[in-house]
Amino acid sequence: MTVQHAFEAAFASIGDKAFTAKYRASCHCQAVQYGVSAEPVDAKICHCPVCQTLHGAPMQWAAIFHKRHVRITRGLDQLRFYNSELQRHERILPCKVSCAGCGTLIADEGRKMWLAFPSLFDFGRPPQVPASFKPRCHIFYGMRVMDMADELPKWSGHKNKSDLL
Repeated sequence: MTVQHAFEAAFASIGDKAFTAKYRASCHCQAVQYGVSAEPVDAKICHCPVCQTLHGAPMQWAAIFHKRHVRITRGLDQLRFYNSELQRHERILPCKVSCAGCGTLIADEGRKMWLAFPSLFDFGRPPQVPASFKPRCHIFYGMRVMDMADELPKWSGHKNKSDLL
């Protein structure tokens, strides 16, 4: 199955006339663009070592969408995939998705979900981040490289599947 066919099976189709993008995102070079038609089902900050390494940052902020609410509108042929568990540059889910041109990390693609990086969305200038995109918790907080002074719940692993710290 080609990447295009796989995306058409799991994501909103480019031909879906009922799809209306509520929010739009793109990579740095604009080669890859996508829209989402719904609010995120969750938003969190991950402190796991894989996210720290792949993002070159102490944490990763993700807004989570059902794949059926995501439509790639440009650059499907520019998507690059990486499965960190197997260390393979293939679309083996779950995997990291990036732009082949500029290297921007675009999302984590899960089996059913799309973990988008809110910093890639166009929220205006200055950005007005909607409340639904704001993090609701920290995950893998026990692996953090710096403390976060906020009131968000801090989970040792996955949300609701580990200990609150």
